Amino acid sequence: MLRRVGPFLRHFLLERNCSAGYSSYCSEAKMSRPVQARRLEGVDKNIWVEFVKLAATYSTVNLGQGFPDFPPPEFLKEAFSRAVSGEEEHMLHQYTRAFGHPPLVKILAQLFGKLLGRDLDPMTNVMVTVGAYQALFCCFQAFIDEGDEVIIIEPFFDCYEPMVKMAGGTPVYIPLRPKAPKEGKLMSSADWQLDPAELASKFSEQTKAIVLNSPNNPLGKVFSRGELELIADLCVKHDALCISDEVYEWLVYDGKQHIRIASLPGMWDRTVIIGSAGKTFSVTGWKVGWTVGPNRLLQHLRTVHQNSVYHCATAAQDAVAKGFQRELEHYGKPDSYFVQLPRELQQKRDQLVQSLVAVGMKPIIPEGTYFLVADISEFKSEVPDVPNSDEPYDSRFAKWMVKNKGLAAIPLSAFYCGAHKDNYNTFIRFCFAKEDATLKAADDILQRWKLEKTAP
Repeated sequence: MLRRVGPFLRHFLLERNCSAGYSSYCSEAKMSRPVQARRLEGVDKNIWVEFVKLAATYSTVNLGQGFPDFPPPEFLKEAFSRAVSGEEEHMLHQYTRAFGHPPLVKILAQLFGKLLGRDLDPMTNVMVTVGAYQALFCCFQAFIDEGDEVIIIEPFFDCYEPMVKMAGGTPVYIPLRPKAPKEGKLMSSADWQLDPAELASKFSEQTKAIVLNSPNNPLGKVFSRGELELIADLCVKHDALCISDEVYEWLVYDGKQHIRIASLPGMWDRTVIIGSAGKTFSVTGWKVGWTVGPNRLLQHLRTVHQNSVYHCATAAQDAVAKGFQRELEHYGKPDSYFVQLPRELQQKRDQLVQSLVAVGMKPIIPEGTYFLVADISEFKSEVPDVPNSDEPYDSRFAKWMVKNKGLAAIPLSAFYCGAHKDNYNTFIRFCFAKEDATLKAADDILQRWKLEKTAP
């Protein structure tokens, strides 16, 4: 019996020792090969991470991030409440159609068909996404190959650049250039314009697309018909796509008109329109966006969508569909949210302009969006210099303002490519889609600042 156990025991002890050695080896072993994909190189930094943390660390009035701090319209909240309660339809808690909840794509096709003057098929000309952000991602992944060039107009919404690079494309930048305003007048976002010859020079055989953002974040510029025709003519000439980010389409002021580039001759077949329920109905946390365009383009977006996100939240889509149904019934009437919201925001814009002027900043009056850019070049003496620092002045100013004044804004240089940051580093961006109490708190800060500046 013992002779039989002996070999087994020796084998067991040997195996145990080997296992112990292997465990020790495993606990000490670390991966040495690179794990980051090359497509992520140079796109890891994000201005929002830094400034959100900064605003949270200090007690600030936050006019930096672009979201309303007032509630959405009652009719939309009620629609969402009914959707999540399941009282009308318990299946709203389950998956819906992958490319868009049928009631939502149908009402979007009806509305945009009216706006564009064409019949739209809700199943092929509209796709719902997880916010406009995912719509942009789908476009770049669907259309851009290694070596393709994508023209980006500066200043630009900061995700355009990394998304193009992650898709293997090469961003080609062209800035809107400011023209001096009339003496005694504040500058308008309309004073920032493209140079036609410079724009034409950016198109080449490698140009696959141009990204258009009108109304523009961060500047608030609403591109005129003439400017859109210039872009359209070049797209047609060079057979280029247009990715048209129109999330602020309903937020235009002073009688300005938002013109959809897809409505211009030759542009429907080469344009993807991107929209956002978050910006349309003041519900940025719902993350419901959409694309509108020809099936020949959207079929490729559907391929990206079905192999990544696949499906968007059903209840939120249903509520947004009911919101659009209500707005379509009240379209152009005084009680339309699309009429009321821009009127209220224009008042808030004008209030913030007065507050900024009082302290010595020079606001650029936006024609659209809920953002306002201000010139801070007169404040350089107040911000301590940082020797041997390559951080742009506007970024240092924004951090200084949070820490010393309790007011948060975003540096405009964050919306430019690296080569152009220093050319536009004397501006900061504010968001005025805030409750009156928030804007009053900001005004109090600016008025105290004014007194400090004028004190003997």
